[in-house]
Amino acid sequence: MTTPNYQSLEVLYSREQIAARVAEMGAQISADLKGEKLVMVGVLKGAALFLSDLARSVTADATFDFVAVSSYGKGTRTSGAVKLIKDLDESIEGKNVLVVEDILDTGLTLSYLRKLLLQQRPKSLRIATLLDKPSRRLEKIEADYVGFSIPNLFVIGYGMDYAEHYRNLPDICLMSPDHPE
Repeated sequence: MTTPNYQSLEVLYSREQIAARVAEMGAQISADLKGEKLVMVGVLKGAALFLSDLARSVTADATFDFVAVSSYGKGTRTSGAVKLIKDLDESIEGKNVLVVEDILDTGLTLSYLRKLLLQQRPKSLRIATLLDKPSRRLEKIEADYVGFSIPNLFVIGYGMDYAEHYRNLPDICLMSPDHPE
């Protein structure tokens, strides 16, 4: 795989834009919780940076847990099959749960996770996604909290990757359409 020069990537959302929007989302989530406790469930690996920043913007007493699922493998297209790789460490029964995801695309992953988590009978289950691509939706699912709605673009950075690369970029950048898969 050829690695593009980071400086040549087109920035879709700058670190400053991301920080401002995440702070707004955290304030809204805090207001909606009305002082109740929260379990933030990060979807690994892509949501790790978003979860960290969002957690610092939420004023509620929050704990973390993580799940890992796979539907992309090493390419840019979903395989269509969602596989649970890592389950929750603790029970969420009777708790307010916020699933934190980097991007809501086809909806396959979040629909799968929502069904799986609802089986544990949480008090509430909400979804926060940094990016939403409604034009790609295959499953009928919406996030309760959305950072940015974007067209059908392949993005990298701020936790999102291409074949496990570029997660550490501080901005959300566009992946070149002529980049080899």
